[in-house]
Amino acid sequence: MEPSQEPKTLSGIEAKPYLSPDEIRPLTEKPGEYPFTRGIYPEMYRKRLWTMRQYSGFGTSSETNRRLKFMLGQGQTGLSLAFDLPTQLGLDSDSPRSMGEIGRVGVAVSMLDDVRDIFGGIDLGKVSTSMTINATAAVLFSMYAAAAEGSGVAKSEVRGTVQNDILKEFIARNTYIFPPEPSLSLAIDLIEYSVKNYPKWHPISISGYHIREAGSTAVQELAYTFSDAIAYTNAALERGLRLDQFAPHFSFFFAANNDFLEEVAKFRAARRMWARIMREKFGAKDDESAKLKFHTQTAGETLTAQDPENNVVRVTIQALAAVLGGTQSLHTNSMDEALSLPSEDSVKLALRTQQVIANESGVTLTADPLGGSYYVEYLTEKLERLAFAEIERIEKLGGMLEAISNGYVKKEILNSAYDKQMGIERGRRVIVGVNAFQPSAPSKRRVQVLPEKLQQDRVRRLRVLKAKRGSGDVKGKLERIRSAAGRKENLLPAISEAVHAGCTVGEISDALRDIYGVYRPRQPF
Repeated sequence: MEPSQEPKTLSGIEAKPYLSPDEIRPLTEKPGEYPFTRGIYPEMYRKRLWTMRQYSGFGTSSETNRRLKFMLGQGQTGLSLAFDLPTQLGLDSDSPRSMGEIGRVGVAVSMLDDVRDIFGGIDLGKVSTSMTINATAAVLFSMYAAAAEGSGVAKSEVRGTVQNDILKEFIARNTYIFPPEPSLSLAIDLIEYSVKNYPKWHPISISGYHIREAGSTAVQELAYTFSDAIAYTNAALERGLRLDQFAPHFSFFFAANNDFLEEVAKFRAARRMWARIMREKFGAKDDESAKLKFHTQTAGETLTAQDPENNVVRVTIQALAAVLGGTQSLHTNSMDEALSLPSEDSVKLALRTQQVIANESGVTLTADPLGGSYYVEYLTEKLERLAFAEIERIEKLGGMLEAISNGYVKKEILNSAYDKQMGIERGRRVIVGVNAFQPSAPSKRRVQVLPEKLQQDRVRRLRVLKAKRGSGDVKGKLERIRSAAGRKENLLPAISEAVHAGCTVGEISDALRDIYGVYRPRQPF
């Protein structure tokens, strides 16, 4: 092990042994008051608890439907849907490129019938749904809206969120299809269409989560998330949308990592930063535009395959940080996710973690219970100042699109990830069960594996559904998408028509590939 160094947070902020009142700015605002450091609502969880969403989706639509119903029966209050890699990349299940990945990290979706099956028997007028989908977000949103309306839910009552944050794909997650410029335009198409037709829908969830999972610090998570948000805001304004028309529909998605007090401070700093960006940079008049509404997920990258029971403790700490930080929605990871898809027992325990915090811990009795802590206020100030400094660097480079194109952001995240890994390997950072307090024997937990037959059955079913369609209608709808893309029209009306006609995720994506091409990233070094 290397010699001990001065204690610092995971973001490298000096952790002073103690602080006094003259080292922090006096906190005069109340919860629910601009700039919303202490919460976006006066009473926070006294009035309404956060939405409890457990990320679900694997295998086929019928299996996912069973899991969603099980979780709702256990007290989950919102749905969160994961899609498999082919669906995220605009490939149908019967594509040769999909083999081996069908249903593995989420549910396989190719057609509207799949979405109808996923939500069969679930009242979509009474529950909101979050969908983690980006490059094909416009297609999956259109399928979800069609399924909801087909079950009798009015457009005005369709509730939920689609991630649709394509910019972070280029710097952290890599499930992009098209180049950045047309990808951004397609994301704005969905925002424009949604705010005009689906008033209760959040058409984008700007995601710091995946930036953090890729190895960033908390400072970078804040800076790059809000730089992305600035890019979306500018693009929507250039489209002709009014700020206070679309900004209240923006939502955000952050990670809750292990540095408990830094994470609490991060969420408080995030609220203040977004409020100031909206009011001071863009001139928002409506307070709803300046209120940061965000979902939190506990940090998947902190889960260990060694001693997986330790993950229960990690998740509890992270979930509590999210709640004390004022999240509006929360997913808690399952203990066995470092090994495989989560089992039913482990996902139930993850939900119970939220329910115990909500009902037994007492932290919901007052808003911002850690407000006024010298250390928390010190960290809040530091995180805000450092993150705004990094945003300024992005702006000087020409904005987020330019910083993506020249590889700056990806390089900075990779450097942080490397530093973190070196800290673990050299013993500066202890990971219980990995580089300290190692188990004497490997875990004997059962690993859940999807059977090969599932993929074969899925491909056969899709081919049967495709054979039942009218080929002329499908070709016509796909040609309309190509034409609209070539003329730079809003693509949502054409995509919606194509979905209703039975066009698949892969076919619609291929039509757009014909016009936009595909993205080949430059190396960051």
